[in-house]
Amino acid sequence: MQHSRSGGAAGGVATTETDNLIASDKVEGTPVYDTGGERLGSVYNLMIEKRSGKVRYAVMSFGGFLGIGERYHPLPWEKLTYDPALGGYVVDIPHERLQAAPSFARDETPWRDPLYGESLHGYYGLPFPRI
Repeated sequence: MQHSRSGGAAGGVATTETDNLIASDKVEGTPVYDTGGERLGSVYNLMIEKRSGKVRYAVMSFGGFLGIGERYHPLPWEKLTYDPALGGYVVDIPHERLQAAPSFARDETPWRDPLYGESLHGYYGLPFPRI
């Protein structure tokens, strides 16, 4: 099967998405909703574990105006579920809990702290994945 750079492929399958796979650039910007269908924000980017290649976090952006004051909330990937009817991801996290969750501003670099991932998983009540 031949694939084109424009996203099309012979046979009608896009190169950026299949029934089971999606390109990371297509995930970025995807809306994130709560379980009631209210939009919370969108996926800003993904954090991928270098050695295993597994997606560990979806960094969600919300708040601010024109990017000023915007906060980034890393969510463990297993907390997101894709909902085709909404065309976005759903998180079963109450608004108050999400707003109080660990977050960072654009100019901050929390990932340099080796314990940051553990604290994120702990906040969401998940075991920290070991390599």
